[in-house]
Amino acid sequence: MMKILITGTAGFIGFHLAKKLLESGYDVVGLDNINDYYDVELKYARLTETGINRNDIAYNQLVQSSKYPAYRFIQLNLQDKELLLELFAKEKFDGVVNLAAQAGVRYSITNPYVYIESNVVGFMNILEGCRYHGVGHLVYASTSSVYGLNTKMPLSEDHPTEHPITLYAATKKANEMMAHSYSYLYNLPTTGLRFFTVYGPWGRPDMALFKFTKAILKGEPIDVYNEGKMVRDFTYVDDIVSGIQLTLESVPTANPGWDGADPVSSQSSAPYRIYNIGNSKPIKLIDYVHYIEKILGKKAALNLMPMQLGDVPATWADISALTEDVNYSPKTTVNAGVKHFIDWYLKYYE
Repeated sequence: MMKILITGTAGFIGFHLAKKLLESGYDVVGLDNINDYYDVELKYARLTETGINRNDIAYNQLVQSSKYPAYRFIQLNLQDKELLLELFAKEKFDGVVNLAAQAGVRYSITNPYVYIESNVVGFMNILEGCRYHGVGHLVYASTSSVYGLNTKMPLSEDHPTEHPITLYAATKKANEMMAHSYSYLYNLPTTGLRFFTVYGPWGRPDMALFKFTKAILKGEPIDVYNEGKMVRDFTYVDDIVSGIQLTLESVPTANPGWDGADPVSSQSSAPYRIYNIGNSKPIKLIDYVHYIEKILGKKAALNLMPMQLGDVPATWADISALTEDVNYSPKTTVNAGVKHFIDWYLKYYE
C-alpha cells in the first residue's frame, strides 16, 4: 500500500479525497490545523465521518480512525517546520497531496499576512519535507485565479499567468514557481492542479452554493454580483477527487523535448507539470441560482450587485491536457451536483 500524506483533511476537498484514497486501498495520514476561517463544527463533523473522534485530537498527536484501519489524523500547522519535518522523517511518505491553504479570494484583501504564512511559508515546509525524505510525487492545489486579467477562453495551462488580481492568486502562482525550482534542483516530481470553482456536499459555507441555499431556505435575499452575468466553470467535488487520484498515480517526468528557447510553461526539462482541473462546461451565475431555486422549489430574492473587487468576469477550463495524460473525465452535471449538495444540506442541518 502506498502511504500518502493529505494536508487539509478537515477541509472540503481534503475530506473527500481522504475517503476516496482510503476506499482505493491507500494508507493515508491526514493533516489539518482546524482553524476558524469558517465553522469549526463543520470541520469536526467531516473528521467524524472518517472515524476521527474529536475528543482524541491533540496538537501534533496522531489519532487512529475507528472507521478506516489505514487512516490516521494529526492536527498540525504547516508553519511548524520542525514538527512537520519530524512527521515526514517518521512516516516515510510515498506521496503528498497538499490541499491545506488559506482559501478565499476576498478574504485575502483584508487579511493578507495569513496567506503568506499558510500558502507560502507552509508550502515551503512541505517542499523541504519532500526533498529530504524521499517523497516520490508531490501533488498540490493551485487555482484558476492565477489567470487573473487573462480573458482568452477557454483558459489553457500555457496562457500567461503574470497578472493575478488578488494576493490569494499570487501565493498560488508562487507555489507553482517554488515547486518548479525544487523539481529542477532536486529532481522532485511535482504536479500543480488549478482548481475551477469546486462545489458539492460538505462544501465551504463561504462559497456561493452554500450561501445561496441557506439564504433562500430562510427567505433572505442573496447578493448576486455582476448582476448574475459572471460565468463560472462549476466542478463537482467527486470529479475533482477522481482527477486528483489519477494525477497522483501519474508521476511526471522531465520532457526531453522541452525547449528553453521556446518554453512551454506547463511542462519543463524537470519532472514538473501543471494542469487545469475543471468541468469545461461553464454557466452563468444567474443560471446556477435558477438550478438551486428549481431543486428547492422556492424563488430567491435577488440583490443584483456590481462586480466585487477581486472577482473576474469568467472562468472556463481547457482540460484537454489532463484528459489526454491521465484520462480525466468529469461526469457530474451541474443540475445533478447541485441536487446532491442540497440533499446533503437538508439532512445535515435537519
